[in-house]
Amino acid sequence: MKHDPSSNEAIDQFLKQKRIAIAGVSRTKTEAANTIFRKLRDSGYEVLPVNPKAESLEGAVCYPDLGSIPGEIDAVVIATHPKATLEVARQCVELGVPHVWMHRAFGAGSVSEEAVALCRDKGLSVIPGGCPMMFCAPVDVGHRCMRWFLRLTGGLPKAA
Repeated sequence: MKHDPSSNEAIDQFLKQKRIAIAGVSRTKTEAANTIFRKLRDSGYEVLPVNPKAESLEGAVCYPDLGSIPGEIDAVVIATHPKATLEVARQCVELGVPHVWMHRAFGAGSVSEEAVALCRDKGLSVIPGGCPMMFCAPVDVGHRCMRWFLRLTGGLPKAA
């Protein structure tokens, strides 16, 4: 199955943003959201961690929700439980965040069909699935393999 060119454009546009919030970071360092946080931070992005139960993450202020972040947000990675994804998507709509990426490697991940539909209906660019680390250069071997496998099986994210 061929990768949809519109998803390539959505991914490229997402990764051109500079100020990216990561909803769903954890106090546990090994969670996917935390790994994405570190990768984007180390790649030069201004990364804003979001978790209502944490005050900080690796020296960065952690915000309880998107509305608590001062200034504009260019993009949001949602790496929450799917039950929380719709609420984060609603916050994106309210704040006018133009780019949303719902993290998923294998399994359900953070993708919520209702949240995808909301983003699409409100004109937000939404990537439902995959991981920014599969595309944020330099891509590590594990994420390159994951991207190859998902491309082979037709599971790469498709822009909605």
